[in-house]
Amino acid sequence: MKVYELQGGFGIDSLALVERPMPRPAAGQVLLKMRAWSLNYRDLMLVNGSYNPNLRLPMTPLSDGVGEVVDVGPGVSRLKPGERVAGIFMPKWLDGELTEEKTKSALGGGDTGMAAEYVVLDAEGVVPVPDHLTDEEAATLPCAAVTAWHALVTSGRVKAGDTVLTLGTGGVSLFALQFAKLSGARVIATSSSDEKLARALDLGASEGINYKNTAEWGQFVRELTDGVGVDHVVEVGGAGTLGQSLRAVRMGGRISLIGVLSGGGQVDPTPILMKNVCVQGIFVGSRAMFEAMNGAIAQHRMRPVVDRVFRFGELPDALRHMERGAHFGKIALAVS
Repeated sequence: MKVYELQGGFGIDSLALVERPMPRPAAGQVLLKMRAWSLNYRDLMLVNGSYNPNLRLPMTPLSDGVGEVVDVGPGVSRLKPGERVAGIFMPKWLDGELTEEKTKSALGGGDTGMAAEYVVLDAEGVVPVPDHLTDEEAATLPCAAVTAWHALVTSGRVKAGDTVLTLGTGGVSLFALQFAKLSGARVIATSSSDEKLARALDLGASEGINYKNTAEWGQFVRELTDGVGVDHVVEVGGAGTLGQSLRAVRMGGRISLIGVLSGGGQVDPTPILMKNVCVQGIFVGSRAMFEAMNGAIAQHRMRPVVDRVFRFGELPDALRHMERGAHFGKIALAVS
């Protein structure tokens, strides 16, 4: 079978498509014939060496993918051949609180990676995906969708009448927009592109802000909310945007800290104190969250936003497409 490996050093050009023996499931495991994959910014950071410069090579990247169960190991009863499933981001995080042990099981970061034609996973670490989704749509769920669900629904308890601020138009932000709308919340979206903002409005955002044209977008958000601020901020920028997010959030509001797309830096913590703001780090989510989210997606027939689908053999091109930052929503890969 064909497997992608990062060999000899970091960088997209170091990815190689190699032949490896077909894996077999041991006790408690399942064998998946992969159908589709999706990319996260973490994948690009891992390949470029900025996520973990001490990563042991060679390694197989990607955390997100959907496949068909083609074989099960001894003792597996919750799944059977023929089912279409996705691996969860951290196979050991089934429910409850996150622990250091659970984080070490994350896919595509040194342990099992999904960028292969066949993958063996723990049977407890996979979930069936909604029937109405295409393979490519379903492949976008394990990281970005679960992260947005965890931030807004599981921890944020978003409800009708709330106002949610989303930053950018990547996968997490657009899933957050969609989940907020399912909950009856108002969404204010930001982007550097008027064209992307128009598409966000089509998805249900009430207002859009071009942050290149409006440098003090945090203050503008307050003006859009009659000086009050938003209830929730889905913060994917990190230190470079957190100051504006703290200006935009209401007294006693919530910021879900998810990404570091704007890079590192220093942040004045005073507004967190003075505004009684809850800032919570969100590191994807558990299997229980994934299953609850799938139920809502199926009930509302919600469809993820897929920007472009590449072939499996075009993974380097897909990563370069992500690197350019022109995508709207998720980038996917398909078998053919």
